[in-house]
Amino acid sequence: MESRKIVGFVLLVFLSACSGNSTKNTTDQDPADATVQEAFLPLEIFDAQDALSAIIDPEARTVIIGSGYAWTEGPLWIPSEGMLLFSEIPGNKVHSWKEGEAPQVYLDPAGFTGDGSRGGELGSNGLLLDPQGNLVLCQHGDRRMARMLAPLDQPASNFETIVGEYEGMPFNSPNDAVYDADGNLYFTDPPYGLESRMDDPAKAIPFQGVYRYSNTGELDLLLDSLSRPNGLAFLPDGKGLLIANSDPEKPYWYRYSLDENGFPTEGEIYYDASEVLANQPGLPDGLKVSSDGTVFATGPGGVWVFDQEGQVLGRLSLGELCSNVALNEKEDMLFVTADSYVARIALK
Repeated sequence: MESRKIVGFVLLVFLSACSGNSTKNTTDQDPADATVQEAFLPLEIFDAQDALSAIIDPEARTVIIGSGYAWTEGPLWIPSEGMLLFSEIPGNKVHSWKEGEAPQVYLDPAGFTGDGSRGGELGSNGLLLDPQGNLVLCQHGDRRMARMLAPLDQPASNFETIVGEYEGMPFNSPNDAVYDADGNLYFTDPPYGLESRMDDPAKAIPFQGVYRYSNTGELDLLLDSLSRPNGLAFLPDGKGLLIANSDPEKPYWYRYSLDENGFPTEGEIYYDASEVLANQPGLPDGLKVSSDGTVFATGPGGVWVFDQEGQVLGRLSLGELCSNVALNEKEDMLFVTADSYVARIALK
C-alpha cells in the first residue's frame, strides 16, 4: 500500500477545526454542560502486509474521543462499566470515557498523593485490574504499585501500597504492569517519574528493573539488564513475555521465554526499530496482545502491528506521539493514548 505523509501541523489544524477547541480539555467543563466532541482524522497505514487487511479496514478512521491533554498514558478498558480509563501523567489525574459522553475526571490525584508540590511526570502511568477486579495503578509520584480502595463505580483517591520498594530501596517509578494467569504481578521500573530521571538524587536503585510480585507476596527481580524497560505483555500461551525498551540507543522490543515458574530464561530482540526511529519520532512504549497473538505496540511513527513472531504487519500513524494502547473485550476496538488526545480505531 502506498504511504501518504501528513504534516503534523496540518493534522493539528484539522483536529482544531473538527473539535472546536484543540487546547481546552473537555474535562474542565461541568459534566451537566459537557458536549461530546469527536474529531475524525484519516488513518495513515505504512508498511502494510496482506494480513493486516484481516485486522483493520484500510479505510478506517481515527476517532478522537478527548483532546487538550498533556501526555496521556495507561489506557484500560473496563467491560463491567463500559468505560475507558486513562492517565494524564503531568496533570496527576485519571480520566474516564464512556460511549456518547464527554471524558470526565475519574481520580485526582492519581499518582502523587504526598504533601507539597513537585514537577515532572508525577501522575499514574499504567492502569490494570487485579484478579479481584480492583483498579491497580503504577504511581510515578508515590513510586509504588498501588490499589484503589474504592469501587470502580465510586472512585476515590484512596490507595494502598501493593509493593513500593526493592531490598529496602524505593522504586524509581513503576511504569507499566500486567498480571499472569496465576495472579502474579509483573511490572517495569524506569526512571521517568523522577523529576531529574537518571540524575535524580532520590534515585536509590542503580538499575531499571523488571519485577514480579507473586500472589504469595514475594518480590523477585527478573531483569536488571534493560536500559529503559517500559510496556510489557504476555503472549497468549503465557510462556512468552514482550518488553518494550524506550531507549533511543536501543529502541527494541524484547521477547523472553518463561520457565514453568514464570521466570525469564532466554531473551532475544523481537524487533529493532532503529531504522524507522531515524526518520520518525517516538520510542517503543506501551503494548497489548490480542487473544489470537496480534501485537499492537506504540513506537516510532505511531502504532505498530506485529504477529507473534515479530513480523511487521503494518504501522498506523495518528499524527502525534503515541504512548499506549488498549483493546475492548470484543477486540473490535483499539484505544490509543497520545501526546494531547485519546483516540479509538475500529478493528475487524
